[in-house]
Amino acid sequence: MSHTLHSHGDPMGSRGGTVDRIPDVTDFPETSSGVVRALFMSASAATGVAATFFLFDGMPLHTALMWLLFPLAFAGGLLSTWSPCGYSSVCLLRPNGAYSLRSVVAWIPTLGAHAVGYAAGGILLGGTLGFAGYYLGIGTLHSYAIPAFAAALVLYGAHQFGFLCVPYPQRRCQVPHDARQRFPKWVIGLLYGFSLGLNYLTYVQTPLLYAVTGAALFSGSVIFAIAIFLVFNLGRFLPLMANGLPVSDVRITAWLARNQERAATVDAALLVGAGFAIGALLLV
Repeated sequence: MSHTLHSHGDPMGSRGGTVDRIPDVTDFPETSSGVVRALFMSASAATGVAATFFLFDGMPLHTALMWLLFPLAFAGGLLSTWSPCGYSSVCLLRPNGAYSLRSVVAWIPTLGAHAVGYAAGGILLGGTLGFAGYYLGIGTLHSYAIPAFAAALVLYGAHQFGFLCVPYPQRRCQVPHDARQRFPKWVIGLLYGFSLGLNYLTYVQTPLLYAVTGAALFSGSVIFAIAIFLVFNLGRFLPLMANGLPVSDVRITAWLARNQERAATVDAALLVGAGFAIGALLLV
């Protein structure tokens, strides 16, 4: 599949003037065959159409889109954990020392600051996109935008399934890990949460980010745009709470690595299913 794992970089620039990079990993040991991926894609499309008739039958288009897009945004946030920023969050923002109730309690301000950073980033990004959509009058183009949006979701789903190569511009950078030597941990949590909450400052590998961005922009509503990015960022934030459990960061990141390809499959299935669901909504 096209889902990739990228090396860490420095979004603020390297003090030495260069940044060492490692080529993306594009082949995984559990990559499914083309036939299996085609079956998954077909099943995803059929599920999306079926969901339209079983879950959204008789529902106004606006309401159905809300019920579809908000869970999609939350899932996108969770799936963004399978990216360099998700891996490094687990390693960077952990309780200090050996696991104990005291270390977890001392870590809670870091967790809280991280949540505040995510919320601030979501409000800023969502508010900017919602205001831009409203100011430009994009919300009046729903009859054209929604079919194009559905088609884009299917195309990016095919991209994730490995059948197409669709442009996916992302800033493939990462928060510098030496930040832990420069600031108290709660400050790192706040700054890291804000940069990740803006979503486009670091590398987010799921195209569901584009789906959320498009929904925020074409809604023409500041409130909706902020709300959907807060939901997306909530999905991004919640996996960090695993650091409050008696499990090492090595075990967490190893689990993420083992399930990298499965996450890409789920990502692709959601994109294709949502695209076909929206297409079916326009026809009923």
